[in-house]
Amino acid sequence: MPKVVIVGYGTMFANLISGCMSAGYEPVGVFRYEKVKYNHFLLALKDIFIPSKDKAFINGYNLHEIDADSVNSENFRKELIKLNVDIVFIGSWGEKFEKKTINIPKIATINCHPSLLPKYRGPNPYVATILNNESKTGVTFHLVNEKFDSGAILKQVEVEIKPDDTGKTLRERCASVAGEEIEKLLKELDSEFIVPVNQNEERATYFPQYSEKDLLLNFENSAEEIDRRIRAFIPWAKCFIPHKNRFFTFSNHKIIDEKTDCKCGTLLSKAGKDLVIACGDGKKIEFSEVKIYKKSYLFTKLYTAFSLKTGDIMV
Repeated sequence: MPKVVIVGYGTMFANLISGCMSAGYEPVGVFRYEKVKYNHFLLALKDIFIPSKDKAFINGYNLHEIDADSVNSENFRKELIKLNVDIVFIGSWGEKFEKKTINIPKIATINCHPSLLPKYRGPNPYVATILNNESKTGVTFHLVNEKFDSGAILKQVEVEIKPDDTGKTLRERCASVAGEEIEKLLKELDSEFIVPVNQNEERATYFPQYSEKDLLLNFENSAEEIDRRIRAFIPWAKCFIPHKNRFFTFSNHKIIDEKTDCKCGTLLSKAGKDLVIACGDGKKIEFSEVKIYKKSYLFTKLYTAFSLKTGDIMV
């Protein structure tokens, strides 16, 4: 039975651990990204007073937690050697693994990437696939090399993208599938000979981390395109409605199919904390619980009453 270490954070990290446990392969060690992200002393205090879901999950399974500050540190490498590790699984991570770390496990260092590689390489394929109106994505287990998301594929399965998916719901579905598939992969690695399949570089696409510019709504786009943009960034960020030098945030939105002849971006109505705006395809979107970014609701109310007028173009 292979000795496994799992590194990562969040939903993917938790599901990979659960999948290993369900398959009867209790990890000999885990390493959470908070160890890299936070100062050692601050993390110790945080773990006592406001432990994260990752910490609570690890404690719940009573797993051995590796103490290091990077996957490329000597402490981490020495611990892998001490544990006599066969496989390191990665379930979301922010560092590039160095070759010295990659080569320590006796079988492989394996990343679980939530897309159908070689498409949608990069840090957040959940956002990119929804923005591009894909109907499916996937989960890919691949060997790790010194380039991001480019190693040979061991296992790949498709995952449906539903019409109302947010980044959050898609992430949860992909992580759940990953938890199921790691069970199968471990059993296959333990009993079968798996031939890694090289990725086709001609089909490779890469999407970098998003910027604040990506969060700005452009009402020249169709209502459906705007809706996808809003959903794609949930739960990581909120999109903004521009008005001159101000930016509105909002809690909810809905498409109104009734069409208007008004220019795209036109503020069609304002009522309380709601705004209705024309889109590029003539449809409308109603935004509720609007608030000016980093300002109070009182400031927003005064601004909406005196500086925001029906007929304004939201740019």
